[in-house]
Amino acid sequence: MTAFLYRLGRGSAQHPWRVIGLWALVAVIVVSSSAGFGRDMEDSFDVPGVDSQLATELLTQAQSERAGVTARVVVAPETTDMTFANVAERNALDGVTQRLTELPNVLNVAESLSPDGQIALLSVQYPVLEDIDATDLERLHSAVDAARDQSGLQVEAGGELFFAFEEPASSAAELIGIGAAVIILLVAFGSLIAMGLPIGMALFGLAIGVSAMPLISHLIMIPSWAPQLATMIGLGVGIDYALFLVTRHREFLATGLSVTESAGRAVATSGQAVIFAGGTVVIAILGLAVAGVPFMTAAGVATSVIVLIMVVASITILPALLGLSGHWINRLGIHRRGHTASEVGPGWRRWGNHVTSHAWPYAIVTTVALLAMTAPVFGLQLGFPDEGTQPDTTTQRRAYDLAAEGFGAGINGPLVIAVDTAGDTSIVVELAAAVAADPGVAAVTPPETIGNVATIIALPTSAPQDDATFSTVERLRAEVFPDVLADSPASAHVGGQTANFGDVASRVSDRLALFIAAVVLLSFVLLTLVFRSILVPLKAAILNLLSIGAAYGVLVMVFQWGWGAGLIGLETTVPIVSFIPMFMFAILFGLSMDYEVFLLSRVREEFIRTGDNDEAVITGLAGTARVITSAALIMIYVFGGFVLSDDPTLKMFGLGLGTAILVDATVVRCVLVPASMKLMGNANWWLPGWLDRLLPRIDIDGEHGFAPVLEINVDESAVDESPIREAALISV
Repeated sequence: MTAFLYRLGRGSAQHPWRVIGLWALVAVIVVSSSAGFGRDMEDSFDVPGVDSQLATELLTQAQSERAGVTARVVVAPETTDMTFANVAERNALDGVTQRLTELPNVLNVAESLSPDGQIALLSVQYPVLEDIDATDLERLHSAVDAARDQSGLQVEAGGELFFAFEEPASSAAELIGIGAAVIILLVAFGSLIAMGLPIGMALFGLAIGVSAMPLISHLIMIPSWAPQLATMIGLGVGIDYALFLVTRHREFLATGLSVTESAGRAVATSGQAVIFAGGTVVIAILGLAVAGVPFMTAAGVATSVIVLIMVVASITILPALLGLSGHWINRLGIHRRGHTASEVGPGWRRWGNHVTSHAWPYAIVTTVALLAMTAPVFGLQLGFPDEGTQPDTTTQRRAYDLAAEGFGAGINGPLVIAVDTAGDTSIVVELAAAVAADPGVAAVTPPETIGNVATIIALPTSAPQDDATFSTVERLRAEVFPDVLADSPASAHVGGQTANFGDVASRVSDRLALFIAAVVLLSFVLLTLVFRSILVPLKAAILNLLSIGAAYGVLVMVFQWGWGAGLIGLETTVPIVSFIPMFMFAILFGLSMDYEVFLLSRVREEFIRTGDNDEAVITGLAGTARVITSAALIMIYVFGGFVLSDDPTLKMFGLGLGTAILVDATVVRCVLVPASMKLMGNANWWLPGWLDRLLPRIDIDGEHGFAPVLEINVDESAVDESPIREAALISV
């Protein structure tokens, strides 16, 4: 592995234009293919096996229109003293209805008037999701805008069609992250050229990765929000990986190595850590498939593709850029000559001495603080934000508010009950009456029957995201249906978007603990292989749980309790989106592994050299703190920029990931790790002899495989792959 990466990095630096040309060709092929043959991304929350999915499948088999996608157009007079009983307003409403009916792919438009006659709800029925696309949403937008301008009425729209195809409004999140990265890298490296290399590589990788999403959609349906999430993760890890490699390259240059030799060794050493960290991120994210939720698997695939591109770019195109920049990488600087991002500053050494000298107080206080931040997790509520959480500048939010005002909160989350009568059609009326009698149901529409399938629409008394609404769904399934259908061959299922969201949350909740346990076990095994220790991986697993738990707690405090919600532009409290805890854990596992390996590999190297655990901890912290801090700051700003998004889901991702990285890089890496390693002493590196003999040996840093003195004076113009150069590598 070490020898291969060395040759790859050195060859890329020696022939940079070949590598850059190859990447450019790949980019052209991907972008042009995506433009010509790419498939639109769609949002589908189908989950095999859950009750809401069974309802959808039953309606689809019966070719019921209720199996399709709906949109809601809500219409109201401009003044509150007017109603649709007036001739002018009635004619204007009929014109809006006619305009919607004439849209392509619209099956029918059903009208409902509020009891006071001031608000009209037009339910626009479309075919199933596979038979429509984003063009239908564009046509609806145009029709609503035209109706608003020409009718003199307030016309707003929302519903499932928007959820399926509406793309999140663009924000300055990426620009904020990139801007912050520029400043941080400039301060860390002290060189304009060294700063520009990680930024350029990350943007190039993102361009290819995001362009590939429409092509990947032919294999697995990628959700429309997945590219933004993947961009957030890809930008952060791409810049971080490049930061580690460029830092190591400059260290080698400072020892007198040639540019190509330095690039080769940087890839062979830090490149292994990049592959290890990126690989663990990919494995953990693809592990989301255990949830059994297809859209989570698809989003994980999209994110993994971009992370993989960043890893490959780091060990190929980045050394090519290093070869092109040559010794100019240390010029155009803002610091003193010879400055590198990994210098051991006296301030960090003093801090390491201070923490290890007061290990018990620091360990106790910081652990208690993190546990206090984690405590709100016991009140975690999983669900999905509805259109009522959108900014009031959107038509979806205005439609939601108008509908709730005219018909009650439950109109925004209707329950679609699909009944397989199995020939017993008389049971449908009895079932509809029993559903209407449930205390959580405000109204029930007359049943519609097609063949052996009947449809009942129930309007709950509560809003879609309220706990009471899904409690009603569960009560219907567990109590009402069994009571009515006990002596009948018929069966009933509750579907619709609200029930589907609740089912997804339940599926994720059921499998979250298993997923976390699997990820922690994987973390323990990998770190045991790398550091040949039992206590170091155990400590890492516990500290990772603390930092991620603290991030979960912050999400509960902000999004459920409303603490500081206004500061991030959140207008109302919302439940935590059901798939976010799993996604966060998968992503943060890989990222924290990155920092863990970078810090502990330096500590272990010092311990092997000196045999002094305390000195190894202090030196390891002092030698890596600047790079880890720089990498973490970049991540925090990249993730934090997404808090500015209008989409509550992206806000949650941004705040949760940013908080976890902040805690991990400060409290955990700079306080808890040195304090706990000081307290454990030489036991940090204990490994039973029998296990030591069984485990394969992995050198994640790769540095022990080199004999640097052989390379310093080699004439690159005279030697390419000579025996001298090959002798410089000793396989681990």
